[in-house]
Amino acid sequence: MRRTGAAIAAVGLAMLGVSAGATTAHAGPVCNDKWPGENNRDGMVRAWQLKDCSGIYLGGTQSWDSDWGNSSGPFQGSDDNRATSVMNSGYRGSNDIVAFYRLAGYGGGYTCLSPGELYADDLSDNRFSTGKIVDNRISSHRWVNSCSRFLT
Repeated sequence: MRRTGAAIAAVGLAMLGVSAGATTAHAGPVCNDKWPGENNRDGMVRAWQLKDCSGIYLGGTQSWDSDWGNSSGPFQGSDDNRATSVMNSGYRGSNDIVAFYRLAGYGGGYTCLSPGELYADDLSDNRFSTGKIVDNRISSHRWVNSCSRFLT
């Protein structure tokens, strides 16, 4: 009986170690450093060119942007189709989910980042509702109250 209990405990500890390792591997250290903290949310959505919130900072805003490829707005011109990591440090409450869209004007499929997810440090393993990969394909975003498809 004691051997069975010890074996179950060992398997449980091994599984715990595997799941803890997987969680740590997903959380990027650069994104962690750039996260303002739950008590310091600033209402922003942000995007970076490379994985783990690194490379060129493409921009950030508390507002919506219907065309990341135009010459005005928080995300401008060359920001279209370049994001590989994104962050949601928006205020919790109404419209606290960021919906990212494949095309300008909020079209071509969507995917969302909730305030509880904090950030997505590698968009290459995420897909829009249309099945297209999200990495380097975001062209617009807006704040929404609900969503049926999330990044992480």
